[in-house]
Amino acid sequence: MQKLTPVERSALRAEAHALKPVVIIGEAGLTPSVMKEIGASLDSHGLIKVRVFGDDREMRTEIYENICTELQAHPVQHIGKLLVIYRPKVEVEKARSTKSGKGMREVTIVKASASGTKRPSVTKVMIKGNERVTEGGTIKRAKPRQKSTKKSELGK
Repeated sequence: MQKLTPVERSALRAEAHALKPVVIIGEAGLTPSVMKEIGASLDSHGLIKVRVFGDDREMRTEIYENICTELQAHPVQHIGKLLVIYRPKVEVEKARSTKSGKGMREVTIVKASASGTKRPSVTKVMIKGNERVTEGGTIKRAKPRQKSTKKSELGK
C-alpha cells in the first residue's frame, strides 16, 4: 500500500478534527473483536478516530502500527491517546432486489389549522408504495387499475 503524501495527510487531519472516536480500546488491548470493529468502521467511514486507554506510550504506538499493518490502513495522526486512521472506502455495488414496485417513502403532511389563525400542523409519515396522500392529508390505499372489458375483448 502506498504512503500518504504530506498534503494528503494534512487534509485528512483537518477532516478528522471534527470526528469523535468510533472505537475505544480498553485494558484488554487489541482483541480480535476490536480489530473486526475497527475494520467495519473503516469500511463504512474511511477515516476514523480510535481512543486507547492506558498510560504506556510505547504500547499505544505498537497498537497503532498493528492496526495499520493488519487492516492495510494509513496512519494519519497519533496525539496522546487518540489515533487517526484512514483507509479508502471500497465501492460496493448493491444488488437490486427482485421484487418490483415502490418501497417506503417519507412524506410531509401540512394541515392548516381549523380556525385559520394558528400555525399549520406538520407531520412526517412513512407511506408504502401502494398508498397516496389525499388533499385533506389522509392516507389512502391506491386502488388497483380497472381493466376495460372492451380492450380485453379486442385483444383476443
